[in-house]
Amino acid sequence: MGFQQGLSGLNVAAKSLDVIGNNVANASTVGYKASRAEFSNIYAATLSGAGTSNTGIGVVLSSVAQQFTQGNISTTENPMDLAINGQGFFQVTDGLNPRLYTRNGQFKLDRAGNIVNNDGLKLMGYPADGTGVIQPGIAQPLQLPTGGIDPAVTSSIKLQFNLDSRLAQTGAGTGMILNDPTTYNNATSLSVYDAKGQEIALTLYFQKGATAATGETEWHVYATANGTSLLAASDASAITPDADGNPDKPWTTLIFPKTGGLPITPDPTADPAALLNMDIPPSTNSVGAAALDIAGISVNLLSITENGSAFSVSEVLQDGYAPGQLSGILIENNGIVTARYSNGQTKPAGQIELANFRNVQGLQPLGGNVWASTFASGDPVLGVPSVGNFGGLQAGALEDSNTDLTVELVNMITAQRVYQANAQTIRTQDQVLQTITNLR
Repeated sequence: MGFQQGLSGLNVAAKSLDVIGNNVANASTVGYKASRAEFSNIYAATLSGAGTSNTGIGVVLSSVAQQFTQGNISTTENPMDLAINGQGFFQVTDGLNPRLYTRNGQFKLDRAGNIVNNDGLKLMGYPADGTGVIQPGIAQPLQLPTGGIDPAVTSSIKLQFNLDSRLAQTGAGTGMILNDPTTYNNATSLSVYDAKGQEIALTLYFQKGATAATGETEWHVYATANGTSLLAASDASAITPDADGNPDKPWTTLIFPKTGGLPITPDPTADPAALLNMDIPPSTNSVGAAALDIAGISVNLLSITENGSAFSVSEVLQDGYAPGQLSGILIENNGIVTARYSNGQTKPAGQIELANFRNVQGLQPLGGNVWASTFASGDPVLGVPSVGNFGGLQAGALEDSNTDLTVELVNMITAQRVYQANAQTIRTQDQVLQTITNLR
């Protein structure tokens, strides 16, 4: 027995306590990966022949190995928090030095709209063009649009509802009075938007007409925009409103078969589909603002039915919208960052790119919850979340440290006992030397 063995044991026990203490200290650090001290024994010489046994001269710290097991996922109330459920690392950069890698998904927006972590490093991914199409290629710092979204003029309308065949006839298609509900059966409204994104109130009135001898039924459709009657879909000179703005003829007429269901005119089976054309003239809205005209709106009435049930609207679609400001973001499982606007519109603003390595234990920890690639780790393999071997993203959640406190505390007790035992070997060796030196 020599001092060398005991001294090496004290050294590695102290280093083991350092590793354990670091794991315990980071038990609440988001994305932290626990480390493990790994040891190897020391011999003065290798075995030189059969039956030869050399006494070891101690132990040495061989490696501090990082354990890249999955941490628990905890939900938060912050939509900017991200957790990777599976393999992969976020890529972050300061724009000058090589990119770094992290599992810590605590991100925020800076004043320029960049997605950054607490150290100001920018999250990397694929940008989107002005129309929201993702542009895969070389990853770059993701930046959300700081401006608003431009308005879009309405170009198409689709309506789906049922007209009640049990109702009595209220007109012959020779006119109606807008403020007299006895001159029509039902009405529905929707908002359309001009080139400036100004809202125009479009109202459709449905007036049941005559029933032919063959059983076919007419329904006359009148239309107003901000209270102004629209010209007929088939003949721009067909409508002549009176002094009060009441139209003398309908915008269009729907004809239903004797058996009800879908209309005969327009014909829903026509190829191409028999869509109607609507032109909205300039008008004044309810607060006196002037709205622009909208020409050539394609109107789809092919899903309207006439059956013996109450009037009910099941779908009203139009593709225009007012201008809007950025109100929030939504990050999907596949890493697509969607911008949400105050007008209810959404548009992709980019997609997060993940990186992975063949040897993740070869990554060099730099502090601040980031790693750098090394020769041992190999070059990064790049991809998007939920594709291939890459894990999916969970927004509004964070990956906890994978430190197991119970295991670490037990390991601490063991390391403490190892330290004490090695100290005892040094004490025993000292007593042996003292006995020798006291021989007379």
